Amino acid sequence: MVAEKVVHHVVTRPGRLHGHQDYDIPVAEALVTEPGIRKNNEDVSFYTRVYPLESQNIEKAADREWVWSVYTPEVREYREEHDRVNQPLVDAAMVTGEIEPTGVPEIGKDMTDAIRLRARELGFGEVGFTRFDRHYAYQSKRRWIKYEHAICVALEQDYWQTQTIPSLDAEFAHFGTYEMEGAMGLQLAAYIRELGYHAQVHSPNDNSAAYIPMFVQAGLGQLGANGQLLSPHFGSRSRLMIITTDAPVTYDEPVDYGIHQFCQECQVCVNRCPGRALVKEKVWWRGVEKNKLIYDRCRPVMARYEGCAVCMKVCPVQRYGMKPVMEHYVETGEVLGKGTDNLEGYELRDKGYFGPGKLPKFDRQFFDIPHGTKEEWLFEEFKAKLQSETKPSQDEVMDFVSELDEILAVGHTTRGDE
Repeated sequence: MVAEKVVHHVVTRPGRLHGHQDYDIPVAEALVTEPGIRKNNEDVSFYTRVYPLESQNIEKAADREWVWSVYTPEVREYREEHDRVNQPLVDAAMVTGEIEPTGVPEIGKDMTDAIRLRARELGFGEVGFTRFDRHYAYQSKRRWIKYEHAICVALEQDYWQTQTIPSLDAEFAHFGTYEMEGAMGLQLAAYIRELGYHAQVHSPNDNSAAYIPMFVQAGLGQLGANGQLLSPHFGSRSRLMIITTDAPVTYDEPVDYGIHQFCQECQVCVNRCPGRALVKEKVWWRGVEKNKLIYDRCRPVMARYEGCAVCMKVCPVQRYGMKPVMEHYVETGEVLGKGTDNLEGYELRDKGYFGPGKLPKFDRQFFDIPHGTKEEWLFEEFKAKLQSETKPSQDEVMDFVSELDEILAVGHTTRGDE
């Protein structure tokens, strides 16, 4: 059935790169919900106070160490090289909040346009401004965060490499984009200091908060059913970073791109997830209405199959761009590419090819992964040993104590974001 060709509003965004023409996205009347995302501010505040968010680097440190044990040799070698290249960028970002400005500010001048232009010139595809919302800050980073204004920037990862997901080539795009973005963020911060203001780089590999809510507030996209930011030009095919500053800026506003209703009608990512980790219906989670990911069904696949990211690959907004997808919906009432191998097909190493309607099978043991922080998982393993018929030897007890001492000595540091 062909939908009525009714456009409720048109969203105009800057072109994909600096110098490109503006990009018009028609939003069908049938897809209109509200700008940004539905949330209950009282619930968001309650969860922030009582159950504060924490970085996966800490909260899920056990499985972040475990993934290294199931990597292929090729992935392990590449990840080690990436960590070697990326760690200096993470370390440099960590101290940026302490660096004093090098220039003298122009009193009373708004810096929004100057910063946005410089970010675009550096190569960022999306740039937006909003308040840094401490409701979403990780507990371990709250005292580290120094400045009020958030500059949200997104860097696109290579299109063709992304379409090979899951693959080592796709991981080159994934982690390689982080490396470029880390360096570009330091350059943008240096420029802001030249303007006479402080700039603190929140590394994309050592996040200070859940970034997506602030990107949505800055009008750079909406939350998709795959749990990722769907931005106008590249959908979820980007890496996100924030720079906070005390420079005077004007905040952007959230936008209704039609994504919330579109995702509920599309459901391709939900239907194609190899681990069945995505759910069809939205729920209220920490005061926000969203399609909630089942982490324990995602992580085992992601770890063993080159980062997986099938949910990114099969998203039509990522594959074709938001403008063509929304134009097609206005004209036909249908989801562009849905039901086709071009959009939905993917291949898993040692499992084969899976076209529309076909999914791989995994046994129950496949989904057994470590949980919690490093010390929590260490205690769980030791407790299981104590409860087994074969009690731990004196050497095993001493190994347990030694490993626990090491964990507590270095705090909660772990390998970088996956």
